[in-house]
Amino acid sequence: MFLGLAIATLMITVLTTQAVFAQNLKLPAASSTQVLTQDLGISKITLTYSRPNVKGRTIFGGLEPYGQVWRTGANSATTLTFTGDVSIDGKAIPAGTYALFTIPNKNEWTIILNKGAKQWGAYEYNQNDDVLRFTVKPQQTKNKVETFTISFPEVSATEAKLNIAWENTSVTFPIQVNQDAEIMASIDQAMQGEKKPYLAAAQYYFNNNKDLDQALAWADEAVKANPELPYSYYWKAQIQLKKGDKEGAKATATLGKQAAEKAKSEEYIRLNNQVIEKAK
Repeated sequence: MFLGLAIATLMITVLTTQAVFAQNLKLPAASSTQVLTQDLGISKITLTYSRPNVKGRTIFGGLEPYGQVWRTGANSATTLTFTGDVSIDGKAIPAGTYALFTIPNKNEWTIILNKGAKQWGAYEYNQNDDVLRFTVKPQQTKNKVETFTISFPEVSATEAKLNIAWENTSVTFPIQVNQDAEIMASIDQAMQGEKKPYLAAAQYYFNNNKDLDQALAWADEAVKANPELPYSYYWKAQIQLKKGDKEGAKATATLGKQAAEKAKSEEYIRLNNQVIEKAK
């Protein structure tokens, strides 16, 4: 622990000294920094990490030894910031910023979320600050990943899959949210105001298998409020189709197509036509 602190202090001192003597020096970073912000439901995830390159080296089991805690990137520890509560590996994680550490092994990786988000590397890593530990199975990538990459390759309203890939190794785990109660309460509250979000509420009910009768009533109000908007007809027709009312859906989509033609909206001409075809 004390050795790690000494190494981290020394590195910070060296970097600070270099900065003082080279304030006008412009050089590219050896490992570039990337910041990603990903929406997840009604909250956000912000990922901050540095991206080293393979450069012909053996990475896992070589540059990054198996069985040791890794900063999961380069430079400062990789961090994840959640603006709302999430769930990872079945455990509730409160909103906040966490360091993302990993322990790579050939057949199993340990994923770690740790409270020590503000640190260089993993030199000050303290297991007592872990908020979560779980294991995942690594996969071999078809193509070599030269630059270390963390991404969100699949995202839905309730789940974002986080993927870590470098060299020929890839690991993935889901980050989940359960915000339905909060969203439903928000809809109820918004419906008490003067400007009622009829279409947005109808879309949420449609997409999340809620009360379709209520969704249809709201969609109908959206159409009445703005009869020139083709997308209101489209969503009303979608709801009617989901309820099994093919004739009603066809009639509504036809009106939506006419509104789209008048508005010269190629997108909603196409989408309303798709509903008409489905309703046949």
